[in-house]
Amino acid sequence: MKEQLVEFCKSIGIEYVGIASSNQYIDLRGILQNRIEKGLINAFDKENLERMIYPNLTLEDAKSVIVCLFPYYCGTAKDANLSKYAYSRDYHIIIRKKLDIIGLFLERSIEGFNYKAFADTGPLNDRYLAYSAGLGFYGINNHIINDKYGSYVFIGYLINNYPFEPDSPQDRTCYQCLNCVKKCPGQCILSDYTINPFKCRSYITQKKEELSIEDINILNKHHLIWGCDVCQDVCPHNKNVQETIIEEFKQNLKYKIEYEELNQISNREFLRRYKDRSFSWRGKGVLKRNCEIIHDKQNA
Repeated sequence: MKEQLVEFCKSIGIEYVGIASSNQYIDLRGILQNRIEKGLINAFDKENLERMIYPNLTLEDAKSVIVCLFPYYCGTAKDANLSKYAYSRDYHIIIRKKLDIIGLFLERSIEGFNYKAFADTGPLNDRYLAYSAGLGFYGINNHIINDKYGSYVFIGYLINNYPFEPDSPQDRTCYQCLNCVKKCPGQCILSDYTINPFKCRSYITQKKEELSIEDINILNKHHLIWGCDVCQDVCPHNKNVQETIIEEFKQNLKYKIEYEELNQISNREFLRRYKDRSFSWRGKGVLKRNCEIIHDKQNA
């Protein structure tokens, strides 16, 4: 059945699929507790720690976790002010549709098959799952790196009740060149395969609340108004990566939003135009604010 699963995934453009165990993730618990003690995980994550460790709290009869990589790299636009991951339609929509297609195939192939699918916002740690399923290895910037697509990959998974045989992690790490550590605008990469998310420029571009002086200084170190690609741009593992073969990530691309547009349209109109984009969930106000801060810096 596992071979059939892999072949079916390939038929719908998913080249990398692996299986993670559904047993309790004791090693992950230690990692997360260490991050909590250092103040590197927010209160929401603390409350959901148990759900991150025990898959059966999400699916009672969980027997395995199917993990898929979704490469999204389709080049770099010179005048972009959006992160590469936001060029296409919202990846949550694209990935969830693919995962449900897999789920439907397995429901037809396995009697009593049951699953719950997640794209980025699920209860489990998706990078840990991808590593456990042998789909990539950790970079110092905490990204999962794949040999073909580098770190330009999204991760989706299906917690399910079929005992697929688990795969093994890759016994390797990144080159440890420290390019990402040195170039990070917020100096948030801690050289031990963890980051301080609160100093991550991508996180700051999405903050709804008022920015601190430190936040503004970090924001002004790059021109993107949504996200940050610096640690990926300087990573040697991304130097010769291939572009995605998933058609949905190559269609209807948008690289830039002009300040004039944000300033002229209403919130309702913004959502009408961009509700299917991953940069829209915070509303136009956050993007407009970021534009104003970066524009003021550039014209100072």
